[in-house]
Amino acid sequence: MIDEEPQVAGPDVPPPWGARGNTLWVMFVNWLTSLPAAVLVVGGLLLALLVAAGARVGVRALVPVAERDRVPQIATPLMPTLGAAFAIFAALSLASEAGYLRAAEGLVSDEAAATSRLAWAATSPQVQSEPIHAALLDYLRTTRADEWKGAEAASGDDPATARAIARLERTVRAEAARPGVGTPTGTELVGSLDAVTSSRRARVAAAARDVPSLYVVTLVVSGLALIVNSGALVFRSSLRTSLLIVGVAGVVGLSLALLFALSAPWSGPFIVSGHPLDAIIGDLKSGFFNGGS
Repeated sequence: MIDEEPQVAGPDVPPPWGARGNTLWVMFVNWLTSLPAAVLVVGGLLLALLVAAGARVGVRALVPVAERDRVPQIATPLMPTLGAAFAIFAALSLASEAGYLRAAEGLVSDEAAATSRLAWAATSPQVQSEPIHAALLDYLRTTRADEWKGAEAASGDDPATARAIARLERTVRAEAARPGVGTPTGTELVGSLDAVTSSRRARVAAAARDVPSLYVVTLVVSGLALIVNSGALVFRSSLRTSLLIVGVAGVVGLSLALLFALSAPWSGPFIVSGHPLDAIIGDLKSGFFNGGS
């Protein structure tokens, strides 16, 4: 018997549909999270209002006349359950994304603390601080300009930032290895540099995070179910009376908009503040770490 060699998919073999579908979904969600806040709010409200109007019209068109009296009997008991389910899902999802935004801000603060530590370590006796401070300033400026939002923040492979951090690595390690620099000082320089690169890597990893699909699907489905059920309750009412469900639709639409706005701290409407790093840039330019000279 001749053993058949396993077939390995080459670069031209398309991925399975499941993988492609998941990729398309992630791309769609990432596109949503990158939209401006105003667009998300208007889009969420329009979607919710269209679903409410469609539910009202759809019940009239689909439910037979003989069974229309049963619609309120079925829809009314479902309202508390659907409302509570949506409230729970919305609270969990929004709390999770808000916590992620706070964690992202904490990562930026940690990175600023690491760069400050390196800047102070460069002022140790026998250390030539000017080359290190210049390389650190160039790295921070490049990071804020080219690696702070969008695809560059998530990939971490921006060429300008890569050159800046390589220059910083060479400068600090060369200074730490100079014969005139003692072992404790050299160790502090290298340790501070490692803290800078580690904090940057943590920031890049956090920026590469995608919105959990289950959060989105669960919240959208529960919100739409609540709106549809509300529309079913007023399908016999006049147009003015039906406007009462606008409040429910508005809450659902705004909740969805807020979820997408909070979910992408490096590419969405609420970009993580770079003020901690900007403060270090200002201190390096003013000579603060050299005693203001």
